[in-house]
Amino acid sequence: MIDWLTGFFDRASGILWGTPLLVLLIGTHLFLTVRLGFIQRLLVPAIRLSFQRPGNAAGDVSHFGALTTALAATVGAGNIVGVAVAVGIGGPGALLWMWLTGVFGIATKYAEAFLSVKYRVTNERGEMSGGPMFVLEHGLKMRWLGVLFAIFTAIAAFGIGNMFQAKAIAQQMVGLLPDVNESTVRIVVGLILAGTTGAVILGGIRWIARACEFLVPIMVVFYMIGCLIVLALNFSAIPAALALILSDAFTGASIAGGAFGVVLQQGVKRGLFSNESGLGSAPIAAAAAKTRNPAQQALVSMTGTFWDTVVVCALTGLALVVTGAWNSGEKGAAMTSFAFNTIGGFGGIILTFGLVTFVFSTLLGWSYYGEKAVEYLGGLRIIPIYRVFWVIAIFLGATIPSSLVINFADSANALMALPNLLSLLALSGLLARESAEQLKDPLTYRRD
Repeated sequence: MIDWLTGFFDRASGILWGTPLLVLLIGTHLFLTVRLGFIQRLLVPAIRLSFQRPGNAAGDVSHFGALTTALAATVGAGNIVGVAVAVGIGGPGALLWMWLTGVFGIATKYAEAFLSVKYRVTNERGEMSGGPMFVLEHGLKMRWLGVLFAIFTAIAAFGIGNMFQAKAIAQQMVGLLPDVNESTVRIVVGLILAGTTGAVILGGIRWIARACEFLVPIMVVFYMIGCLIVLALNFSAIPAALALILSDAFTGASIAGGAFGVVLQQGVKRGLFSNESGLGSAPIAAAAAKTRNPAQQALVSMTGTFWDTVVVCALTGLALVVTGAWNSGEKGAAMTSFAFNTIGGFGGIILTFGLVTFVFSTLLGWSYYGEKAVEYLGGLRIIPIYRVFWVIAIFLGATIPSSLVINFADSANALMALPNLLSLLALSGLLARESAEQLKDPLTYRRD
């Protein structure tokens, strides 16, 4: 049964991630970049705004709380394992397409957050609920498509935000503890992750945001320091690595058959898997933010793609190339371990800490996304049931074959992206007009 499912989702992923979706995703990134007047130009003031308190504005959490919750979900195993998967299958050239997906995806992340804040509603508990499902229902008057998006999100959460994460950390711990029975390690990892995650998500978005506000800055900075140490010790190899990435991006020469399409597909697919621009997940967290207008939180939200892909993924990918890890024969987390082990035992500690914290934070962030999706479908009464399944899935994720988990996650991601991208394109005119108005006075986004 497992083999059949693995094959099924492998074929489904290949079909869904064909040329049409790649063109739609990249095209949306480019179109919105132009339509919004290259919104990336406001990245610096947007970063400053991330740390400001919104005062008495409507919402559940601060700008920073919403951003770190979204970053918790996006900065996960995909930044370590996903980058290695992209390089392992698509070669070093995939890194350029992943990076460009992040640069232009900043505009898409802004658009998602803007519309999600604009069309958010207040639920029975007095909390904010928002996301592409509400945009599709209230913005496009297509509730049926909002329902489909919510279904895809609730399902996809178990792939990208749950089982894939648990699998990644379980594999890392098995490698670190070769003398301990593998099944025992996986069971212990699964139980610890399930227990700690369950304890936090019981408190809802406020508990999740508090945990993420504390954890995310520490884990990102610590991991970046580790990558910079690897690059510093291999400084002389950086020029050649950059040249290889650039040349391979357009030839695919480093992979069998020199398939350019594989390089492009892996770069874009893993870019979406990592930064989620166009996926429609992060704006669910953005909708909970205290903000005076949609543009404020949209600016804050778009910085998440910058930190995730333009910075963290780029550092991981460059480390894989300069150390030769990409051509070592290792796969996934083992490939990244190879790169970090070049700086000795300290490198293994940095990677393990990064992977553990990245995984835990992603489990928290995506649990919120999944809860909001099922809340949209059936109300608050379904959330406790969903949480039970969420915790069980964490445990199971440590034992299910990784190929099944990855292919399942990729397929579900594609199904989420399609209706979300449709709403962004259909409402781009409204988005551009209202953004221009709200961003006219710099004080609306530089200070409260």
